[in-house]
Amino acid sequence: MEVVIVGTVAFDDLKTPFGEREKALGGSATFASLACSLFSKASIVSIVGEDFPKQHLDFLESKGVDTKGIVVKKGSKTFHWKGEYGSDLNSAKTLQTDLNVLLEFKPVLSEKQRESDFLFLGNIDPDLQLDVLSQMKKRPGLVVADTMNLWIGIKRDKVLEVIKKVDVVLMNDAEARQLFGTKSLVESMKKIIELDSKIAIIKQGEYGSVLFMDGKYFSCPGYPLEDIQDPTGAGDSFGGTLIGYLAKTKDFSEANIRKAIVYASAVASFNVEGFSVERLKEISLADVEARFNEFRDFVKF
Repeated sequence: MEVVIVGTVAFDDLKTPFGEREKALGGSATFASLACSLFSKASIVSIVGEDFPKQHLDFLESKGVDTKGIVVKKGSKTFHWKGEYGSDLNSAKTLQTDLNVLLEFKPVLSEKQRESDFLFLGNIDPDLQLDVLSQMKKRPGLVVADTMNLWIGIKRDKVLEVIKKVDVVLMNDAEARQLFGTKSLVESMKKIIELDSKIAIIKQGEYGSVLFMDGKYFSCPGYPLEDIQDPTGAGDSFGGTLIGYLAKTKDFSEANIRKAIVYASAVASFNVEGFSVERLKEISLADVEARFNEFRDFVKF
């Protein structure tokens, strides 16, 4: 089943306590599509500059990702982000942001993409997310949207509008509290549901994630990692896995969404073990299944 993924494809300059990389492959659509491709076919809608190496597109294609929706803008440069992580790996300090082609990004879906049953809206301007939703020929069977503190701060009303129109909204605990002006995470999740979003999932970094759905609460722990290299893209990998697994199973029951969250946590934990997409290049579904079973053992009592 094809999942349409709308988001950024970027160059990242990264520095963590464990090393550095320059012009590493990054972007929300990149991480989400690679994670999704472990379970379902991913189709990206994005934009890059003419400086973007063809080898990166070839790599995505080799993983089964459809890149025909990535526009290569002549005479322009690819979106570039430079960031640094300190001892707190849950948050990055942005050192430089060059929007470049992102200033011209207006997602245009193909006829086939407009008919997709599964849509992932990466962490982009909520106005663009709403525009993509308006292009769909029918209401997709499942829409997952991601957001961040920047959009909550400058376009709160639009973020709330997106939440009303999607099935699953993803944000971290600090963003949920910021959005609703409360210190209570449970209250934030209830407010998300009140906005007509069917499912609220809050990401908690190394501590895992929580689900609120049909009046039920589920908590998934973080995977106990010894070797963390780079947290960049972990949230995008989580979201891509979530929708990829649900597209594959076509089961939106609360019990299966719990499984989707555990699979998403497993893939995200692999993501942070390497810089950029290094680990996502290497892992197979068998690796993910093995880690999924480890999660099962963690919560037995």
